[in-house]
Amino acid sequence: MKRPGWKVSTVLVAVLALAAVAACTAASLGKNAILHPWRRSAPPEPSIPHEDLTLRGEGIDLRAWRFPASGARRGLVVYLHGSADDRRGGVGIAQRFNPRGFEVLALDLRAHGQSGGDACTYGVLESQDLARVLEREAEGPVALIGFSLGASVGLETAARSPRVALVVAIAPFSDLRAIVHDRTPFFVTDSQAEEALRLAGLEAGFSVDEASPLAAAPRIRCPVLLVHGVGDTATPPAHSQRIFDALECPKELILCPETGHDDPIDAGTWKRIEEAVDRCAPR
Repeated sequence: MKRPGWKVSTVLVAVLALAAVAACTAASLGKNAILHPWRRSAPPEPSIPHEDLTLRGEGIDLRAWRFPASGARRGLVVYLHGSADDRRGGVGIAQRFNPRGFEVLALDLRAHGQSGGDACTYGVLESQDLARVLEREAEGPVALIGFSLGASVGLETAARSPRVALVVAIAPFSDLRAIVHDRTPFFVTDSQAEEALRLAGLEAGFSVDEASPLAAAPRIRCPVLLVHGVGDTATPPAHSQRIFDALECPKELILCPETGHDDPIDAGTWKRIEEAVDRCAPR
């Protein structure tokens, strides 16, 4: 004879089992979203002079374009794109800085565009890739201009590579854990987000805690220009403020009113970026 209440107990066990499966599923889906950003199809060939390159990163190949400087070369500007984007945005950077005497290198970060790599590690391996690329570049100042993910990669690279003379970081995240929690949907619990991070680190072989421009900030010695939109709800400007507060190098923070995460930068801010790049490579 069955004990009274057996149906309730059975239903409760089933509900708990489903909840456990849902939690595991949420963590697994979250892990995949963290590690595998959507890849864009191959970008169109630029209409301005350039060279197609395959550069060697940390165990992978990176696809890139090199745009020659107009006249005497003053230095190198490296364009670093955002998550789920690619090097095509470097064309506009080249059009802006080639006439000022800067060669421009635009590359697809690992696990993006046409570059190798199965997982995005948010600056841990990407900074190693870029440091290795910079070791083989011609002498002269190197300015990194990064957007979103690329901004954070630029900051982490500056803490690693003495070649970097300036970082312009536009809408960076302060650390991977913080941005994952910021962007986690309301129906995903903090524990599920943490489990997704743990699984991501295990699968891709990197420490989530090292994916942190905030932790790297005290080791950066070159000037840093942070730019962030006040209206950025995807990566709130508090991320840049935390990085700014932790920096011990020459630094500046520009907050752009009414600017969202993917909105274009105003002309006045671009002028200040150009001036910062010019200062790192005097004529």
